[in-house]
Amino acid sequence: MNAQQSFLLRYPSASLLFIQLLGILLYPFLEELSRGRAVIGAFGIVVLVAALRMVRRSPTIHWIALTLAGCILALTIIGEVRSDPVLRLTLAALEAAFYFYAAASLIAYMMEDQRATTDELFAVGATFTLLAWAFAYSFVVCQLLIPGSFTALHEPDAPRTWLELLFLSFTILSGVGIGDILPVTPMARALVMLEQFAGVMYIALVVSRLIGLTIRR
Repeated sequence: MNAQQSFLLRYPSASLLFIQLLGILLYPFLEELSRGRAVIGAFGIVVLVAALRMVRRSPTIHWIALTLAGCILALTIIGEVRSDPVLRLTLAALEAAFYFYAAASLIAYMMEDQRATTDELFAVGATFTLLAWAFAYSFVVCQLLIPGSFTALHEPDAPRTWLELLFLSFTILSGVGIGDILPVTPMARALVMLEQFAGVMYIALVVSRLIGLTIRR
């Protein structure tokens, strides 16, 4: 086993963070493929497994995450056989619920003790990406329920792609702005406000606490 594999096994938060950052780089190429949706779904399962590995280390209820992951896996496979709007909506809602639960599990893992370990420091980044994924899937649900929820400078009337909604989620959660994609319906704006609040509270409560523990150590 080489040093890189040993590092990722020792720090599962680092492996989850690495996989999700890799996904950000791969999504632009995957969306252009003829079977891009299927490949994105398969990559999502890899992220799912990595997130489950982290949930098992937290003090939260594990069967909830396992149940959500099992439903997501089954619906992903069914979705490749037939295309159904209700199926897509249900899958996006379950994925949003799973990533919110996984993010909450990582926060509980980081808040569990009074010392900041190396894996918990990587968990700071992994939790941020999990929250970004969770809100992005929430935007997908909103767009499926209320068409035209989001607009953009490029093709303003077209439904926003997964990468566009993930980009919107990252820009909101990080507090850098809202970019060229705008929420235009009341529900979309409500979700954006909730993510803005979550981003501020995450930095104020979780990140600042770990920084303080690191300095004290």
